[in-house]
Amino acid sequence: MTPELEQQIWSSIPVPAVLLDSAERIADLNPAAEGFMNNSAKWLMGQPIWDRLAVDAPLEESLARARENGTPLFVNDVDVGTGSRPPLVCNLQIAPVQGQPGWMIMLISPRELAGRMTQSHSVKSAAKSAIGMAEMLAHEIKNPLAGIAGAAQLLSMNLGPEDLEFTDLIVEETRRIVKLLEQVEQFGNLSEPTHQAVNIHDVLDRARRSTLLGVGAHMKIVEDYDPSLPMADGDPDQLLQVILNLLRNASEAADIQNGGTIRLHTFYEHSFRLRRADGTGQTLPLQIEVIDDGPGLPPDIKGDVFDPFVSGKENGTGLGLALVSKIISDHDGWISVESTPGKTVFRISLPLAPKDQEET
Repeated sequence: MTPELEQQIWSSIPVPAVLLDSAERIADLNPAAEGFMNNSAKWLMGQPIWDRLAVDAPLEESLARARENGTPLFVNDVDVGTGSRPPLVCNLQIAPVQGQPGWMIMLISPRELAGRMTQSHSVKSAAKSAIGMAEMLAHEIKNPLAGIAGAAQLLSMNLGPEDLEFTDLIVEETRRIVKLLEQVEQFGNLSEPTHQAVNIHDVLDRARRSTLLGVGAHMKIVEDYDPSLPMADGDPDQLLQVILNLLRNASEAADIQNGGTIRLHTFYEHSFRLRRADGTGQTLPLQIEVIDDGPGLPPDIKGDVFDPFVSGKENGTGLGLALVSKIISDHDGWISVESTPGKTVFRISLPLAPKDQEET
């Protein structure tokens, strides 16, 4: 096997892989590990591994025993952090390197990767269901509702003041339902994205300024950008709609009196590739996170927030995040959420713009 082929195999490992010498220093790592630790191999090599990774499990004795006996070590469902991102639940596989006494190779398998794959499929399904539902509801319900409201208004002409509250209630509720249906119709009316090279930071800046002038006037919005981020492939207006919706939700969840902080975070993660059911796949390296310090999502809806009519707001329709998920799906991207009291992170991942788009 040639050194070139060995390097190609090393780079092709889909999960972060780190080679450790006998002193537990980083001897080599693959591109996925560079992305996971958010640093280059040149900078990381030679550093003690436990200075760069924090594992929420007592590994010292088990690792020493595995090194001494030349046996593999498997550690499942542990939090692994790097200092530059929140800890992820991972499975660790550590095995001795043949012919190199004391050397070990460690594979880090974040469990969230599998969750993202499943979620991407469920987002597509939810969007398709919502579109069909919108068409059916608009046709079957809106016209009869107009008749009901008209009849109630005619009745109110012959009623005394004591009975008018009932017809007023009928008219008010029918108008509320019509407004709800008009929101549902957005799923069916939303056109396919017009793909072009998009500067994500321009989109975020437009959304930030609009939010601070409106619903988020009581919030502090912090920009935490990677200035070297390349262009994304997408529709700038639809992506603006997505970010505005996420900023609105974060602002409405915060305490109006005391406000709160929203952090807009962008970074590049080249180690994640979305694989579809038909076997095709696409790299989605451009990451956008909308992070707020609000109370978090209610536990009973945390896993279903992208489904239509699921809402944590008292008078919410549950359509905003469903529409967000549809737009991101139409961009061949994915969206996920992690939420605990005091920290909610909506994370969007998008593909790169093709070279011919960047040059136009």
